[in-house]
Order: sequence, then C-alpha cells, then structure tokens
Amino acid sequence: MSEHEDVDLWRSVEELYGWLSANRVDGPDEVLLRILKLSEEVGEVAQAVVGVTGQNPRKGVTHTWDDVSAELCDVAVTALVALRTLTPEARDVFAGHLRRVRERSLGAG
Repeated sequence: MSEHEDVDLWRSVEELYGWLSANRVDGPDEVLLRILKLSEEVGEVAQAVVGVTGQNPRKGVTHTWDDVSAELCDVAVTALVALRTLTPEARDVFAGHLRRVRERSLGAG
C-alpha cells in the first residue's frame, strides 16, 4: 500500500475542520477568515515559483518544484477546509461543482 492510499480526503478535511473549530479564536468571522487564508496560501505558491525560478536577483534560487507542489497542496487543503466551514455538505457541493466543470470543459460524454 502506498502512503497516499490510507488517507481519506474528506475524512481528513472533516478532522482538520474539527481541529480548527476546537482551537479557534471566538468571533463571528470564522468563515471569512478561513476564506482569506486562501490568499495567504496562494501567495506562498507565488513566492515558491519566484524562488524556484530565481526571479529575485537579491535572493537567487530559494525553492524547488517540490516546494511549489507542497504549496499547491496547501492551497487545495485550505480551500476544502474553507468549503467545509461554509457548509457541512462540502463533499456533495464539491462533487456537484466538479461534475459541472468536467461537463463544461470535457463535454457531456
């Protein structure tokens, strides 16, 4: 069994949501802050891409493509946890949206 076969995506999202909810700072902005966290994570992807390409001459090459991959995974996890924060039906909402994107992009057949 490979290391990724024992990870259930939606169970993990639910566990992360529960952990964040149990450790959150009280306030009405939980959903907004989880959504804003996406901006931070996307910024880290951009920073890694700049770092892997050496586009900042002062810093040079500071990241690898593996770093970019990890940051993209952080974006995906953060987005799914934010979706779960917005609705307990996150799995169904995501599946329905993915189905519509596939049909729109790949055609109905």
